[in-house]
Amino acid sequence: MRVTLADGVYESIKALIMDHAVAPGDRVTIDALARQLGVSPTPVREALARLESDGLVRKRPLAGYTTTPLLTRAQFEELFEMRLLLEPAAAQRAAGAGLSAADTDLLRKEADLPDPPPGTTGYASFAAFTAQDARFHNLVAEVSGNHLLYESVLRLHAHLHLHRLNFPVAHYGISAVEHHRVVDAIAAGDPAGAAAAMRAHLTAARQRHVAYFGEA
Repeated sequence: MRVTLADGVYESIKALIMDHAVAPGDRVTIDALARQLGVSPTPVREALARLESDGLVRKRPLAGYTTTPLLTRAQFEELFEMRLLLEPAAAQRAAGAGLSAADTDLLRKEADLPDPPPGTTGYASFAAFTAQDARFHNLVAEVSGNHLLYESVLRLHAHLHLHRLNFPVAHYGISAVEHHRVVDAIAAGDPAGAAAAMRAHLTAARQRHVAYFGEA
């Protein structure tokens, strides 16, 4: 897949934000980023517009861009409350949709999650995991057949917000097993089982992340 200059600048700035090299709440200066990355201001502006849609930066009139603050405990709980409303419903609908073999094969492929690339640290070590985890959850919502439900899941940008907060090492291996339980129920045409498997996965994921806030 061809990677454009705009894509590369977007990924570079996103990595700076995810790694807190640009701290939460800090002002983002287009010219300074352009100098740092060795590019013109144009792809930086394009990247910041994309990052605004991701919820990683905010633009205020006459004040420019700032990075968004990290999730508070209350926002964290609200995020999981929304996910627990939307995503089990999506899995339930997907299981009742009579998906093709090609659809279930794609779900199984996306259910697998990559290990960190050797020698990487910080966001680089879990960027591929974050992207594929998001693809799996988004795909379940997409094949549910409810476009509004799918758009609602996309707009949460849950993975970026959570993995910017912290990335629990316990995700490796466990999340993929939980994903496959969801896919097994969908492939079996078991709506109640698919909803229950997705609910169990999200509940476990919440517990893996909540330690950031000091809860055992």
